[in-house]
Amino acid sequence: MGHKIHPNSVRLGYIRNWQSRWVSDFKDMPKLIGEDFEIRNIIKEKFMQAAVSSVSIERLGNYLKITINTARPGIVIGRKGQDIENLRTQLERMTGKKVYINVFEIKLVELDANLVAQSVAFQLEKRVSYKKACKKAMDKTMASGALGVKIMVSGRLGGAEIARREWYRRGRVPMQTFSADIDYGFAEANTVMGKIGVKVWIFKKLFFAKTPRELQEELKKMRMEEEKNSMVIAGEAHSEVPAKGDQNVDA
Repeated sequence: MGHKIHPNSVRLGYIRNWQSRWVSDFKDMPKLIGEDFEIRNIIKEKFMQAAVSSVSIERLGNYLKITINTARPGIVIGRKGQDIENLRTQLERMTGKKVYINVFEIKLVELDANLVAQSVAFQLEKRVSYKKACKKAMDKTMASGALGVKIMVSGRLGGAEIARREWYRRGRVPMQTFSADIDYGFAEANTVMGKIGVKVWIFKKLFFAKTPRELQEELKKMRMEEEKNSMVIAGEAHSEVPAKGDQNVDA
């Protein structure tokens, strides 16, 4: 039997960072963890149409810094910053701390696993075929430069009475390689027949590994250094050989 583990948690401290970064006493930890959970739920419910991928939270004393990664920053900010200001006021009232909110735009939506999962779930709610939705999402992800993608859907697929699980893959997805940058996302589609879960794994790149271009550049540098060294050695050998005039004088 395989041992399944969250692709992000297994890479924490290696190539991944924590989404909640703060230090507290042991007695205050459950309260703060629950507070982080409520903050994320409030943001995702308030900006359901803004394609929010992740929310990072940092705490330092009486200050709270929240970073929202979204594909539509204009919806989060609102007209003249009104929506983001209302959110800041609401969170300050809830936490009793000074809140700072940063909004980062996700340029490549197809390479974000959470957004891809949300897109597939949204299509399933619109009664699109799950095979068509998964294959279309994989084609877009691979065209955006991913090295591999895997999508799994589970539930009453196609309205079947017996729930089942199906998955599709393009490229390679090395889940057990810690140096592999694999983004993981999960979403649920609320259909007439019940909930359908969508899981997405996207293999972006391999850390601590050299690409063919980097190897070619290193080879060029090595060849240039060898040519320079050979020129220096040839110049030294030429300077050591006495000139013809010097030989006649000695003779």
